[in-house]
Amino acid sequence: MVANRARKPKTDYWKILPFVFAIQKINQNPSLLPNITLGYSIYENYFDARMTSEALLDLLSPGQANIPNYNCGRRSHPLAVLEGSNSHISIQISTMLGIYKIPQLDPFLRNPQLYNNSIMDGVYFDVNGDLTANFDIMNWVVFPNLSVVREKFGSIERQESTGLKFTIDQDAIVWPKQLNKPLPKSRCVESCRPGFMKVAQEGKPGCCFDCVPCVDGTISTQEDAERCAKCPDDQHPNKGQIQCILKVITFLSYGEYLGNILASFALFLSFTTGFVLGTFIKFLETPIVKANNRDLSYVLLISLLLSFLSSFLFMGQPRKATCLFQQTAFSIIFSVAVSSLLAKTVTVVLAFLATKPGNRVKRWLGKSLANSIVISCSSVQIVICTIWLSISPPFPDSDMHSQPGQIILKCNEGSASMFYAVLAYMGLLAAICFTVAFLARKLPGAFNEAKLITFSMLVFCSVWVSFVPTYLSTKGKYMVAVQVFSILASSAGLLGCIFLPKCYIIILRPDLNTKEHLTSKTKAVM
Repeated sequence: MVANRARKPKTDYWKILPFVFAIQKINQNPSLLPNITLGYSIYENYFDARMTSEALLDLLSPGQANIPNYNCGRRSHPLAVLEGSNSHISIQISTMLGIYKIPQLDPFLRNPQLYNNSIMDGVYFDVNGDLTANFDIMNWVVFPNLSVVREKFGSIERQESTGLKFTIDQDAIVWPKQLNKPLPKSRCVESCRPGFMKVAQEGKPGCCFDCVPCVDGTISTQEDAERCAKCPDDQHPNKGQIQCILKVITFLSYGEYLGNILASFALFLSFTTGFVLGTFIKFLETPIVKANNRDLSYVLLISLLLSFLSSFLFMGQPRKATCLFQQTAFSIIFSVAVSSLLAKTVTVVLAFLATKPGNRVKRWLGKSLANSIVISCSSVQIVICTIWLSISPPFPDSDMHSQPGQIILKCNEGSASMFYAVLAYMGLLAAICFTVAFLARKLPGAFNEAKLITFSMLVFCSVWVSFVPTYLSTKGKYMVAVQVFSILASSAGLLGCIFLPKCYIIILRPDLNTKEHLTSKTKAVM
């Protein structure tokens, strides 16, 4: 489209421009016609009655073919016809539109006798197609009896600063009755805020829905979300479930309160065990140290010291080496400790039987029997641990789902069945030791430790029986803390029950640490 400056355009399509502007402005304003979009179709009839009829047939046919009243394919519905033909063609248009009760508008092209002037008179465009003058937008309605109603409802003005200024008087526009019906108001929520998703209400219109909070581990970042998105494994939703944030890495560290307490107890008990071992070495020739196989006492004290130190393998960030040794080390060390107690108990029983006349068990007494019991019982546990490390060894792992917002670094046992097999064998040794010691607790003799061993094994078994359900019911770093506590508690029970009475005599009552007094006065504390 090209027009000369200060000259009126010769083509009539410039006259349609204000209505195109008006339709665009109405469609952009949601308060004028909510949920309705106006469109337009332009036909050229060449002032020919036949071409006019074909154009009307196409306009009145919603379907694909030009067949009036047959609706198939298209969804457009004509609301009004804007025509600018001469009188006899206008009457032809009015005859057909009257059947459908479609308004017929004649804005500017009818006889000059009906109007004072043409609406486009005085409207000029420059070489760029921009307006050089202002004009009004009029609403002209032509009825079948050729009566005309004209009303201004807008204007287009040329402004130097902002270009074209388009205004519409909404109150001056009169729409067909079917357009003035108010839309039904939904009683449902208007929108769902982020962190929620829309769920349709059963048996209600599609505009009705409930706002349901996103489930754990998911978020929604926009309003009216149809579904919630899942966060990556290393992230979790924030409090409002509108954003994914990184999870916190956690493990049983020395720096935290729980790890600090356990490490302090482990150090204290290790130093206590070392003190007891040093005392026994210093007073190795005294009767109370010699009683019931001095070498077994050394083995038991060293195994208890190692068990306290093995608890440090469970603390700190899991590494490949620590994961390989933490479970196997503690199980082998405890097997040695329980085996030495079993050897002590068997020695007590055989020593009592040897005092009976004619009994041949005396030849079994000695270091060889005690050492054989410790080595054989411990070797079984070593074989189990070797099989465990061969088929499915423990390894460092991370648990991203047990605790919300946390990535738990831990040692995976590799084979859970082997882990419980190790515990089961250790429990079997403890049960045998407890049974033998319980049966031998009332045997006479100054060197009878059966009562102390019975009580120590009762403490040991109680700790580890309560360990299994507690271990299975906790998660994360607290599982590790439960196992460390069980190691410290059971080892401390053995240390206290077996060696505290002896240390009391050695340090505080040296007058009782003689063979004569041991026979008559120390029977109750042994």
